[in-house]
Amino acid sequence: MTLDSFCSMNPQHIINWLLKGDVSIQYQVWRDLLGEERKDLQQRIALEGWGKQFLDKRNPKGHWGDRFYQPKWTSTHYTLLDLRNLNLSPENPKVKESIELILDTCKAQDGGIRLGPSTEHLSDVCVNGMFLNYASYFKTNEQRLKPVLDAILNEKMPDGGFNCRTTRSGATHSSLHSTISVLEGLDGFLKCGHTYRRKDLIEAKKTAEEFILLHQLFLSDRTGEIIKKEFLKLRYPSRWKFDILRAMDYFHNAKCAWDGRVLPAIHILQKKRNKDGTWNVQAAHPGQVHFTMEKTGKPSRWNTLRALRVFKHFEINELTPTYKKENI
Repeated sequence: MTLDSFCSMNPQHIINWLLKGDVSIQYQVWRDLLGEERKDLQQRIALEGWGKQFLDKRNPKGHWGDRFYQPKWTSTHYTLLDLRNLNLSPENPKVKESIELILDTCKAQDGGIRLGPSTEHLSDVCVNGMFLNYASYFKTNEQRLKPVLDAILNEKMPDGGFNCRTTRSGATHSSLHSTISVLEGLDGFLKCGHTYRRKDLIEAKKTAEEFILLHQLFLSDRTGEIIKKEFLKLRYPSRWKFDILRAMDYFHNAKCAWDGRVLPAIHILQKKRNKDGTWNVQAAHPGQVHFTMEKTGKPSRWNTLRALRVFKHFEINELTPTYKKENI
């Protein structure tokens, strides 16, 4: 889709509204919707708004919260994931220092990242995927990431996806939650130009994408019924949880080609659009946070930005017919 055709389908007031948001939103709007790389805006993310608020919460020991994974959303892990999704400069020294601290102090015996003192032997593939995502984005040395990638690839399941419960309860079917987290990490590692186990990584990425597409992002491959209605709620931040917009945004970020199996999710996303052209935050994951970026039930710049760049990537317009499945 050309910039002209995209703008013709999206009134200027929507773009103007997005550009009044946090500087991290402004940066991604210019880059993803308007086609202009604004490094000046990216450099400001650490100095103002949400980026500065997150960075100011870092303690003198180099962590956020108590440690790597505690407390949940205010921990080092999820704060670094938030900063990666803000698109903070990849060269930020404080973030790079914190990632090195994790690699020095939080390695499990399987090569992944352990969640806490009681998990010395095994890591969690979902967390490893998220870690690989932000560690790759912040340009962590490839050599240091090899054990994490090994740990992830060792957890690939026969159906092509991943499930963090394989090391706890012996899961036999992949999880959409774990699979999307791993995919984001594998894509981030590939974008760095790393060559380690590249063939295995590309194959794992391909089969994991197919696992999500097989389920049309939210439907059982056996019954055709909705797997979980929470997959249809537009939340941000996503944390470790799957939803259709997070999956579609992954396909945009990974520059995946059109596949007709995303169409049911696209139609649901169309139906969720407000009359003014925005999308709301429909729900929030419960738990303590550093601060609230956007209010639940209100128009969301995060969700509007992500939805619009998905539509632009897949060349979706208002004439695409709506999905007719009941009870959505």
